[in-house]
Amino acid sequence: MTGPVEAETLALVHEAATALEGTPHAVELAAIEERLRGPLRIAIAGRVKAGKSTLLNALVGARLAPTDAGECTKIVSCYRNGPIYRVDAQLHNGERQQLKFTRLENSLDVELGGLHEDDVAFLDIQWPTSKLQQVTLIDTPGLESLNDENSRRTRDFLEIESGGGNDVDAVIYLMRHLHVTDVAFLDAFMDRSVPESSPINAIAVLSRADEVGAGRLDAMESATRIADRYRTSEQIRVLAATVVPIAGLLAETGLTLREEEAAALRSIAGLDPDVRESALMSAKHFLDVSVSDLTVEQRVDLLDRLGMFGLRRALHEIDQGATNASELAPRLTAVSGLQALSDIIEGQILPRARVLQSRAALNSMSQLADRLQVPMPEVAARIGHEVERIEATATEFAQMRAAHLVASGMANVSRSDRVPLERLLLDAPSPTALGLAANASNEEVMQAAGQAASRWRGRANDPLAGVTESEVFEAAARTAEAMYASASPS
Repeated sequence: MTGPVEAETLALVHEAATALEGTPHAVELAAIEERLRGPLRIAIAGRVKAGKSTLLNALVGARLAPTDAGECTKIVSCYRNGPIYRVDAQLHNGERQQLKFTRLENSLDVELGGLHEDDVAFLDIQWPTSKLQQVTLIDTPGLESLNDENSRRTRDFLEIESGGGNDVDAVIYLMRHLHVTDVAFLDAFMDRSVPESSPINAIAVLSRADEVGAGRLDAMESATRIADRYRTSEQIRVLAATVVPIAGLLAETGLTLREEEAAALRSIAGLDPDVRESALMSAKHFLDVSVSDLTVEQRVDLLDRLGMFGLRRALHEIDQGATNASELAPRLTAVSGLQALSDIIEGQILPRARVLQSRAALNSMSQLADRLQVPMPEVAARIGHEVERIEATATEFAQMRAAHLVASGMANVSRSDRVPLERLLLDAPSPTALGLAANASNEEVMQAAGQAASRWRGRANDPLAGVTESEVFEAAARTAEAMYASASPS
């Protein structure tokens, strides 16, 4: 279903396409419309060795993205659903070239052929899977510094220097701890294409969370406490919607665990208790030749797939009765924290997909208008005017920003106000946003929406309310008024 802001944005794209028919800009406008109608594009970014590719594999449920330091890890790679298995290189000169690839046990092995990595803007990887029907996941090169070559590729693709990525609608940013580079990246990514916009399309992930506390069995509990502390940090809460801890390797392995690996783990679980405890003290102890009848190669594979925390957790679950891969795998995935991230994507990001995509499309249209000022000033003025009008009047944009202001604590509202505000701003246009049942009648919606609009309009006009609080109350009033209008008989 097309929402108001998407409909207006599409209308603007079509109007511009008519005005620019027969020009090179027509192709650009067609691409903007395709992006607006297509799946949400989520970039996975972070510093080197943060676990980006591993997390992408976990979200897809297959080992596709290479996790070593090969040449393809230096190139932006877009993984999307498609009718066939195919890999294309999108070159900087606008051309596309189909590439050969091989599906290995651990990842895709893509052959660049005669291409150099600097020739490639990004890899377009089609992979038929239901996990990619609603989203396209984008694996980006690791950020080392603001100036290194790999960081430049990531920043160029996300168009950070222009104030927000045209090529992505949301970002999952991985950090092992709060580093100055992480703060700088999130600050640069924040979408500023809409005046005073919100970072509600950014999720921060405390990655490799299982390594907290030397991988003890309670590592994820410790990581959760750290994530909670970061979530309330002044630095983070204004840059990302939330922070979640993820053990990406455990999630990836839990979703792809093989029966022979489960059998190897059962063999370790059956060791003499003292030998087993000694083996789990460290990776070095685990690989000692005398520990087990398993070959060193088998134990190296287990370490690569699980890490020390994953090994300890897997053996704990076997002790609790998980005797085969089908029983063990979901338990490991549940511990990894992946479900919490998936819930945020499905519950907070995907419902706003069209709004986020519209915002990116309007940013693209604004940049197009800037380029047309000299050759076609009238067209440029018309596009620029419409972009400004849509941005200023779209209730959806105001809702997103107000929701973040409340959730982050930037708006100083009481708890009695915060609960109904968050519900209204995050659940609209569902009747549940007004505290009603999902199947409430139009009459019930109109009555509740009218009362909510009156309440929040009065709070917005309160001379004692702060500027930020008034903005939130005004957005809530507009949201309730829009719901009232939608429920009213036509």
